[in-house]
Formats: sequence, C-alpha cells, structure tokens
Amino acid sequence: MKKIIIAIDGYSSCGKSTLARQLAKALGYVYIDSGAMYRAIALYFLRNHINETDPVAVEAALQQINLRFEKDEQSGQSHICLNGENVEPFIRAMEVAEAVSRVAAIKAVRVFAVAQQRAMGGEKGIVMDGRDIGTTVFPQAELKLFMTADPAVRAQRRLKELQQKDPNITQEEVLSNIQMRDHADMNRAESPLQQAPDAVVIDNTALSTEEQFALALEYAQARLH
Repeated sequence: MKKIIIAIDGYSSCGKSTLARQLAKALGYVYIDSGAMYRAIALYFLRNHINETDPVAVEAALQQINLRFEKDEQSGQSHICLNGENVEPFIRAMEVAEAVSRVAAIKAVRVFAVAQQRAMGGEKGIVMDGRDIGTTVFPQAELKLFMTADPAVRAQRRLKELQQKDPNITQEEVLSNIQMRDHADMNRAESPLQQAPDAVVIDNTALSTEEQFALALEYAQARLH
C-alpha cells in the first residue's frame, strides 16, 4: 500500500496532537509534533535569555539547537529532545505557551524548523500537525485536515490539562492565552495560520475524541485506496 503525508492544521487546543498520534498509530506512521519543535525552541530562548528582536542573537541561538524525536519503547509515544534532553515535561508550561507564538513568528526560526520538518517527511508515511503544515511545509500532502472548535470549549479542554501542573490557573487566563495565540498565529507575517483550499474541515466542538478519530481515519483510508 502506498504511503502518504497527512497534514493537520488548526487552532490551538483543538486536539490536533491527539488526533495525529491516533492516526499515526493506526496507520503505522511516524508522528511529528511541529508544535513541540517550536515550543522547544521557545524554551531554549527563555532559558538562555535570547533577545527575540535581535536577528544576530536569534541566528546564533538556532545554530546551538539540535532537535530530534525519540520513541519511548514502553509507551510507543515519541517525545522531543532539545540538545539531547527530553524536554516534553517543560514545553507545556504557561511561560512557554505565552512565548511560543512570538518565537514561531520569527522568520529565521520558521526557516530553521520547516527545513527540519521537510527532511523528516522525505519518505512519506508521516502525520504532522501544526499551523502551516498543509500550506507551507507540505502543500503537496495527500490529506490535509483543518481543526477548529469553539474558543470557550477549547479553553475548558486546555484548563483540565494545565490544572494538573498549576491548580491555581483560571479558565479566564487560559481563554485569554488561546485568543492571544489565535490572533498571533493568524496575523503573523511568516506562514500565518490559514486553511488550505483543499483541506477537510473538522469542527470538533461537539465531537468526542473517538468520533473525531473515526472521521479522520475514514478520510485517510479513502486517500490510501
């Protein structure tokens, strides 16, 4: 059976990563979390106090960053490593969430990340999620999905995830962060969040994780056959 590239784009906290992992597992594909790549870069910038507005400092920092995905043999899940360190536990913090849209909007950062993403997809058989996968990274992807949901519902979902690490965080804070990220993602100069003309839209406001997966798998199998 032929292998394809599945590109999943959409707004923050729409379950893109969950769906991408499910599809990759069902199809025996490699899952690449592009958002984790940008979060890891943002984490490096925060840790090393990189001035995001200084092009020379940004270029120098990028030369010091090595990103790769490693698969956990027990769980079968992949996690991102920043210069050899598994940073999965750190990249979901609110501090990183607030910085990642700014960092991802920097042209040099996007050029750096997109080059790595395209190399990872060279042999197909991958599922990648992000903001610009179907429009910029893999415009030739055989299946493009665009995820959306009501912002209030997205905030509720994200709140449950974040409260495990910070019980004091409020839904108002989370909703504000989501709205800020939506605005930044859609209005940045480099590769803004857009729906590809040939993308299939999945609004999961009222869908369960299982219903969403079943729908997406149907689309994938149709492309494969």
